[in-house]
Amino acid sequence: MSISVRAAGLDDYTYGRGVRTATASIVKLDIVLALLLKAQHAKRRLTATEKTLAEEAITVSDNHAATALWHRIGGSEGLATANRRLGLRATVPGPGDAWGSTTTTSVDQIRLLTALTSGHSRISPANRRYVRGLMEDVVPEQAWGVSAAADPGTGVAVKNGWLPRRVHDGLWTVNSIGLVHAAGRTCLIAAISERHPTLPDGIATLEHATRTIARALTPSPSNPDA
Repeated sequence: MSISVRAAGLDDYTYGRGVRTATASIVKLDIVLALLLKAQHAKRRLTATEKTLAEEAITVSDNHAATALWHRIGGSEGLATANRRLGLRATVPGPGDAWGSTTTTSVDQIRLLTALTSGHSRISPANRRYVRGLMEDVVPEQAWGVSAAADPGTGVAVKNGWLPRRVHDGLWTVNSIGLVHAAGRTCLIAAISERHPTLPDGIATLEHATRTIARALTPSPSNPDA
């Protein structure tokens, strides 16, 4: 397992830096950002169809929508081009239509999330707000994972991915990335993991890790800068 955190006012933190997993459906965020970059380059807005596909890909994790967008961005080559512009360094697009077989690291996923928050992002402010809005509207049954780190009553922008992998004898890859308010700070959190016996086991592992991170960020009298 690997988890990376970028929190306002604190140094970046990564556990399990050498871990690389298949993205499963977290790559759908990357695909939507690639689509927006392509539209921006053409100086146009997304079409009504593209907006519908983006909404379905993020909010309900629809695979058919993701495949349609994958073709629109130019598949593996299109994603690789977008990722170079977004500053990703360790994400390798899947072959053919196997977008879920894209491999990545938690550090690279923090770079992707930074594209949604940084004023220096290549994604326009309006498009950053648009995508964050989609992530905030993920259906409740898919709002697990890094959401566990959020302060009570605060909003969460999340995208999760899950996939039983034949290469691991059917064991589960389970990933979660998102923006949360934890310990009073805005945090970008990316957690990736694999080889879980079941999806619920993977979710429980990610949520335990993200809650632990949230506790570590909480300031204490002896460490007010935590």
